[in-house]
Amino acid sequence: MNSRERTFRALNFEEPDRVPRDFWMSKGFKQKLLSTLKTTEEDFLNTYDIDLRYIPGPAYIGPPLKLLPDGSKEDIWGVPRKTIKLEIDGSVELYNEVVNSPLAQVKTVEEINNYSHWPSHNWFDYSFIEKQCEEVRKKERVVVFMGDRLNRIAQLKPAMYIRGTEEILTDLYLNPEIARPVFSNIRNFYLAYAERILEAANGKLDILLMGDDFGAQTGPLLSVEMWHNFLAKGFADYIELAKCYNIKVMHHTCGGVEPLIPFMIERGLDILQSLQPEATGMNPWELKAKFGSKLAFQGGISIQKTLPFGTAEDIRREVKDRVDALAPGGGYILCTAHNIQADTSVENVKALLKAYDDYG
Repeated sequence: MNSRERTFRALNFEEPDRVPRDFWMSKGFKQKLLSTLKTTEEDFLNTYDIDLRYIPGPAYIGPPLKLLPDGSKEDIWGVPRKTIKLEIDGSVELYNEVVNSPLAQVKTVEEINNYSHWPSHNWFDYSFIEKQCEEVRKKERVVVFMGDRLNRIAQLKPAMYIRGTEEILTDLYLNPEIARPVFSNIRNFYLAYAERILEAANGKLDILLMGDDFGAQTGPLLSVEMWHNFLAKGFADYIELAKCYNIKVMHHTCGGVEPLIPFMIERGLDILQSLQPEATGMNPWELKAKFGSKLAFQGGISIQKTLPFGTAEDIRREVKDRVDALAPGGGYILCTAHNIQADTSVENVKALLKAYDDYG
């Protein structure tokens, strides 16, 4: 089987020749990996027969993003961010941290709707997308659009950036009249943005990956009731749009989100990504038993503990457990729970990929 046949067989809840595999890594780890192995990213992915490929997507052509006197730079939402540099094991990780949230002090709906930095889908050039998809399909790989880490199709995370984490979570309970227009403006942008991407792909995109963290280590960030009241419709609207183009939808969320999974399934989600093994309620055996006939999974290998701090045998044991739990009957894509970070050794990643061969 080629990657496309293998992956879509698994997503149709049938067992392929082997478990499909994906590979996520941070920029810092990528630098470390490729310099150590003296290879290119594409050659590395081909060497280990990684089935999924992520296209760059549209290019930003909008108004120049403002550089502020303190050295921070505004993102497309008007949120100032400062680059934080961490040196880890000879590699550099860069994180664009929020300096402040521009809507943190607003008091009225009018102020929110009149905010001058709501982005426009017209700020992007979509003309390259079909060619990006064709390049992946020529290699018989699966085409995925995920977007930049700070601009992934979402609702809650952009609201946290613009309004502030504490402020938006408080709004859900005390100021719903403020929360609703924040989410509405975010949704309106992403629906238009996603539609332009899907239209430009001309039927050649396979999976749309949304990314919105609904969970923390010990459980959901918000109650099921609040998820229904504020996020469920937008979640469903994004999926419905993708389904109009016959595209599978994968959703990334960190944390313990088990209470929300039935409602994600109800709204048409195809693949749940992360399966953060340290988080409450995310036991892969239990998730497969409860939801595995209706929902596929991607991820599950720990980047918090096992990969950076475990032995090769620890890694092998974890990969075998995930395959045993999630692969029977199809519906599983092997991958780490999130991007492999620069604190992980190249040797441990080699052990990971060898375990994929041996157990997947």
